[in-house]
Amino acid sequence: MYTVHADENGISFAPAFKARENEPDYAKLPPSNGAQMNQWGKAIDLAGEKDPLAGKSLRINDSAAISANPDRYKQHGFHFTADNCIGCHACEAACSEKNALPAHISFRSVGYVEGGSYPDFRRVNISMACNHCDDPVCLKGCPTRAYTKFAEYGAVLQDPDICFGCGYCTWVCPYNAPQLDPVKGEVSKCNMCVDRLEVGLKPACVAACLAGALDFGVVETPPENRVQAKLEIPGFPDPGITHPNIRFQQTRDLPREMRRTDSMPLVYVKKEEADQMRYRPQVAERPAGREWSFEKLRSREDPLVIFTLISQTVIGAFLTLFLGPLLGLSVLSPQSHPTVHAVLLFGLVVLETLALVLSTAHLGKPQRFYRAFYNLRWSPVSREVAGIAVFFNALGAYTLLFVVPGLFSWLLPQSLMQMLQNAAGWLAALSGPVAVYAMVRIYRIKARPYWDHWQVATSFYGSMLALGPLVVALVYAGVLAHQGQVFSGLLAVLAWPIALGLSMEGLGLIAHARDLERRGGEAAASHMEQRTRFGKTYILRNVGLVAGITLVSALAAAHADGAPGFWVWVLAALLIVATALIGRALFYVLVIPTTMPGAFFWRNQGFEEHARKTGLAKMPQVGVLPGAH
Repeated sequence: MYTVHADENGISFAPAFKARENEPDYAKLPPSNGAQMNQWGKAIDLAGEKDPLAGKSLRINDSAAISANPDRYKQHGFHFTADNCIGCHACEAACSEKNALPAHISFRSVGYVEGGSYPDFRRVNISMACNHCDDPVCLKGCPTRAYTKFAEYGAVLQDPDICFGCGYCTWVCPYNAPQLDPVKGEVSKCNMCVDRLEVGLKPACVAACLAGALDFGVVETPPENRVQAKLEIPGFPDPGITHPNIRFQQTRDLPREMRRTDSMPLVYVKKEEADQMRYRPQVAERPAGREWSFEKLRSREDPLVIFTLISQTVIGAFLTLFLGPLLGLSVLSPQSHPTVHAVLLFGLVVLETLALVLSTAHLGKPQRFYRAFYNLRWSPVSREVAGIAVFFNALGAYTLLFVVPGLFSWLLPQSLMQMLQNAAGWLAALSGPVAVYAMVRIYRIKARPYWDHWQVATSFYGSMLALGPLVVALVYAGVLAHQGQVFSGLLAVLAWPIALGLSMEGLGLIAHARDLERRGGEAAASHMEQRTRFGKTYILRNVGLVAGITLVSALAAAHADGAPGFWVWVLAALLIVATALIGRALFYVLVIPTTMPGAFFWRNQGFEEHARKTGLAKMPQVGVLPGAH
């Protein structure tokens, strides 16, 4: 709420946040030291005098007040002195209290890494929230444009009311800053306490810090009695991803190896790089035994497993139906089997509708799905949704014009209807692969090294090439077999794209595994997980790919016909589909992001699993929601 009062200029507004009369000095914003550029070479002054945004209100709590802070349009940031942090979590508590957060959400959290051995044992606590980056990947990735980078203080603010809960910003952010609340179905995050900044106060978390570890001000202005403004400390992800506005001081000597206490299989090892000693993530080896871990294949992304596979299958099947007759497969022409052609087209429309329903249900607020188109300029999610929408509507138009042409015969001449049908068909044929490319781009995320590889393209296009023609092959083989006709010639031709798609995925996986090992860090940790915790499932998927290629090639060479040949093809199809499902589930669960370290109980995936198994998650104060998915 705000109050109004009159002065000689008319009506003015009181600040949205009222400072106390006896605010201590440590809670007040310090002045800038006059630095003009930050360590990334970007100007600290975000809005000059001629900037049209200068002098505008932030409308905090709908207040029109404007701060008189001379540094209002300079990039601000946090400064964390790791040597001072005692792990009291006062910053977390102050943040949660100010923002009225539930126990399972925390905009600021304290994790730690530790190393050495008794009696020389060291621990480094890390307090982390949103870093209000120069290059905020959350802003670019959000399809609803819920994020804004403000000239005022350089704050990256997010509006939960605009968000529809896809969670993509939580994928791309390396610092765990955006928080997806499954209860509300929306994301929210640190807002830099801009209401406090407007009245000259530091954020609540900084004012609450007992040990003077956390401070705040214009970036590149170190607090008093600080000698460092480093860009990284052990456990902090690569700052080159987003150019975060946080600076560190850590002067105490640390052991060569610092370990995480959460379940992430990572350690941070000191290495000399460019005449500096830096800590880089490496794999913390697990026991070499292989497990199945089928129960761990389930995740919140299960709807996306089905959505991506169905969409790629439908696109591949339509390309086969539409382009097949043009490439000499006359049996697939609409004139050859009009009823089968119509039923198959209608089935593809139904399948893609199911995929879109599952994708929409994955959102925290499905009723706001239309907002996915808001950020076509930057967000790969918006581009994927647009690509799929164009394909789906073109497929629907093509199907409608083919299945029920009589509905339009009174309105349009036959020649024009045929022209429109061809146009819709070509639009679907062109937009389908483009939609798959947009789908690929979604997963090229620097903060998720397991995905950031061209293997995503071989997997997605491989599924399109393998599963689409496989569906068409089975449908037409069943019809031809029922009519007593030979189908081996058709399947011998369609076996080529099927085998090519499976081979593409297999070759991509081989290159992927080698690259994960070479890159080290979170990438190598993901590969270690797939060789150990999911080792037997990983081998099963690889064997399934090889068996699928071999079986399809053998059936094509043998020219299998009749009922026995058909049922062998069905078995091959079941093998290929099961392999695709396992592979896509692994794709989602094996990701180890470049996140900040958690603690033993907080931000620890292992503890969350334990809490759900033992019933601790039923206690709200534990901060773990009961539902695993």
